[in-house]
Amino acid sequence: MNQDMQPAAENAAIHSALYALFAEAFAYPRGELLNAIRSGDLAQRLQSWVDRLGPALTRGVDWAALADAGDRDEALPAEFTRLFDPGTSAPPCSLHGGLHVGPQMITMEEVLRFYHHFGLAPAADSRETPDHLSSELEFLHVLAFGEADLCSRGEDPTSYRLGRRDFIARHPGRWIPLMRAKLGQQNPLPYYAQLVELLERCLAADLGQLEARHGMASLDPHRSVSA
Repeated sequence: MNQDMQPAAENAAIHSALYALFAEAFAYPRGELLNAIRSGDLAQRLQSWVDRLGPALTRGVDWAALADAGDRDEALPAEFTRLFDPGTSAPPCSLHGGLHVGPQMITMEEVLRFYHHFGLAPAADSRETPDHLSSELEFLHVLAFGEADLCSRGEDPTSYRLGRRDFIARHPGRWIPLMRAKLGQQNPLPYYAQLVELLERCLAADLGQLEARHGMASLDPHRSVSA
């Protein structure tokens, strides 16, 4: 089904679930997550949600790659550490947006303005900085969920849509392509190569739909969180 033909509440709910699932997929691969990847369950869930957004997003996706955790139990955790974990030195493909489009402190301040504008703040016990991919995806999940809720109650969801549009344009939609280019130089395991490509594709499609409805996103950090 074309996104523009879906009821607004349904479309927002799909995006909300998909962003939450991407956040799960980018976590350190151990326990239940590693089992879900190896069994193909995670790939099936991703495919199910992406399919509901439209066939264009599914073309050329290697779903089998999203179930490829390597030939050893420790292969994918080791790959996550090699590619993404800061450890004692800078990783080649950081999951922190500010390390791609920095300075990081300024990027984190911008991200926090978005969070605070919608009454949110990083969890007190979080070990990640606000510009970490998992935090940004969870924020998009919340914005899409808020939109779906307002739509279902017949209220105006424009503030949530504008927030999502501007946040994608200024943050993950801006730095994920840079990170994917770096990832391509690292000969990554198929799981991460396909996961990052799929995320980039979904972010671009979501941004395109939002801009078609509400105009181009503002790239001015001082205007981005205005409704």
